Amino acid sequence: MSNKKIAIIGGGNLGSAIAQGLLKSGFSMPADLTVTKRNLSSLSELQSLGVQTISDNETAIRNAEIIVVALKPYNVREVLAQVQRAFDPSRQILISVITGISIADLEEIAGAGMPVVRAMPNTAIAIQESMTCICHKNVSAEQAVYVKDMFDQLGVAVMIDEKLMDAATVLGACGIAYALRFIRASIQGGIEIGFDARTANLIAAQTVKGAAQLLIKENRHPEEEIDKVTTPKGCTIAGLNEMEHQGFSSSLIKGITVSYNKIAKD
Repeated sequence: MSNKKIAIIGGGNLGSAIAQGLLKSGFSMPADLTVTKRNLSSLSELQSLGVQTISDNETAIRNAEIIVVALKPYNVREVLAQVQRAFDPSRQILISVITGISIADLEEIAGAGMPVVRAMPNTAIAIQESMTCICHKNVSAEQAVYVKDMFDQLGVAVMIDEKLMDAATVLGACGIAYALRFIRASIQGGIEIGFDARTANLIAAQTVKGAAQLLIKENRHPEEEIDKVTTPKGCTIAGLNEMEHQGFSSSLIKGITVSYNKIAKD
């Protein structure tokens, strides 16, 4: 359990999900969390749990050791510029979970020397199953361990170089949509071969969950597990080969690279 004071600036979907995850995991106590938002009525669930919810960003920052910024990209500079004097590099860490905001941007906002962290979670953070990629600057080894531990409460976290953050956005954050599109297609196929939609949904989703867990828990390569279910002249290899003939793998790889090029260009 952490006893550090954490302020989450921006209590939208992502900010609220982070707060909920830190509480559910036991990493933080309600009294150690502050969440800010203009309209506090939407934070009633957090309020009922004992989390402090306020509209004053500057007060929240001054009273915190860990500052998680979960604002929209278009207004982060404007909002944080108004509270720049509240940052204290001697005792605080600034963490951004905002797409497209670089470490250089964070330093410009908070001042040179401020320990700054970029974290890229995905929407599974709402159920503490996020894949979060992290990079940082001016952060001590102890602080780096703390930040990784915090995001490990919300799923799995990995440290990467900042130059890979755009790629992390595509593979980890956009990747949720790619995986869900695969599941949706599997459901449609399941319906065509006889299942009702609800049952097909359950079978497809649980099968993908199981496949992922095999790789994660057993530390295996996908081909190792594929080989276990592709018997000679069997139905699995026939289906896989037809998918490849139709461009399954190549279309997915192309989609990932197109998404990456879109981020890099913009």
